[in-house]
Amino acid sequence: MKRMLFTAIGALLLCHAHAQTPDLTPPQFKVEEAPEWSALFIRNNGWFGGDGIYTIPFNGREHQASDSLLFIFSDSMIGSIENDSLLPGSRMIHNSVATLKGHLPDSTQMHFEWDQNEKGEAVPVFEPHTSLTGKTDYYWLGDGFVNQEQDNTLYIFGYRIRNVSDEAFGFREVGNTLIRIPAGSKPPFKGYKEMDTPLFFKDKDGHTGSYGAGIFVNTAKAGAPAPDGYVYVYGVHGMAKQMVVARVKPAAFDKFDQWRFWDGAGWNKEMSKAADVTDKVSNELSLSPLGDGRYILVFQEGGLSTHISMRIGASPVGPFGPVTRLWDCSSDAEEKTYVMYNAKAHPALSAPGELLISYNVNSVEFLKDLQKHPHLYRPRFIRLKINSLK
Repeated sequence: MKRMLFTAIGALLLCHAHAQTPDLTPPQFKVEEAPEWSALFIRNNGWFGGDGIYTIPFNGREHQASDSLLFIFSDSMIGSIENDSLLPGSRMIHNSVATLKGHLPDSTQMHFEWDQNEKGEAVPVFEPHTSLTGKTDYYWLGDGFVNQEQDNTLYIFGYRIRNVSDEAFGFREVGNTLIRIPAGSKPPFKGYKEMDTPLFFKDKDGHTGSYGAGIFVNTAKAGAPAPDGYVYVYGVHGMAKQMVVARVKPAAFDKFDQWRFWDGAGWNKEMSKAADVTDKVSNELSLSPLGDGRYILVFQEGGLSTHISMRIGASPVGPFGPVTRLWDCSSDAEEKTYVMYNAKAHPALSAPGELLISYNVNSVEFLKDLQKHPHLYRPRFIRLKINSLK
């Protein structure tokens, strides 16, 4: 009798689960170049190249066009280009920022910023000085947001990076840091604070991972369409570029004992229990709400590839549907040595019904190719049009 009862209950649960299977079918879409945005980063003096490129609205309204935004870049080039030739004296720094008044690609409203040392030389805006920082460590920047529950403090993830060889990929991440900038601070943000986080890890295969690849602020104040009051933070690890998810209330964002990690069935306080929710993503990515209650994950397929792709998710933690390719970046490869990476969407720069998406272009023979193509190292943009986007 018990066996029959359990069998019946199991059948009912299976039928219920089948009935609740989410629709992860990609919506109809159209993709086109956004040349006016790409052209905004073709510059001949001062900042003339960089990667990373996250955008953060200063008012914290993540999901609508903003009146003022911060751009954050990782490795950045400072110098001069004349007659399409790179002049002597250019300098790479490990991060920089820019501000844009409004949300339109207007070069008169875009201002690039970096710091200077006592010699007047360009240096990064953010440099690690935490207790775990090594002598040669530097920052690449992850995603960030303005925390309206903490007096509009600006938070940015900093990945501590250490060079290990002179090869094209001769670096590795050694730690994860949270940068805290008081509201009202102006670039180059002299008054920022830093704290080491527990959000850098090694997975079961011995590969490193870190949180901060993307942030989804699912709050009413941020303008989320179905707010649950949490900030979702996405991490990436392993050769397969697997994605994990954490969440925390914004008021407790810098209290890491309050963070919880999705384990596939619920929210677990143990980071080691985090489950992979999808794979083939990139180390920088974005999650944005669709108007139909679903979510769109945008990324560079597999990390380094010519394909900008998306997956449709039923919730901020999935399940996520199959990879759908949006754009082939092959036409940007002026040389065979070029690589494309880290695509992501920018809702605060996007018109209704659209998502503006950026991606980075670099070269495995960077210095050689930069001499031939001094404008190679800059973001490019495409525009994704989806009927179900608000």
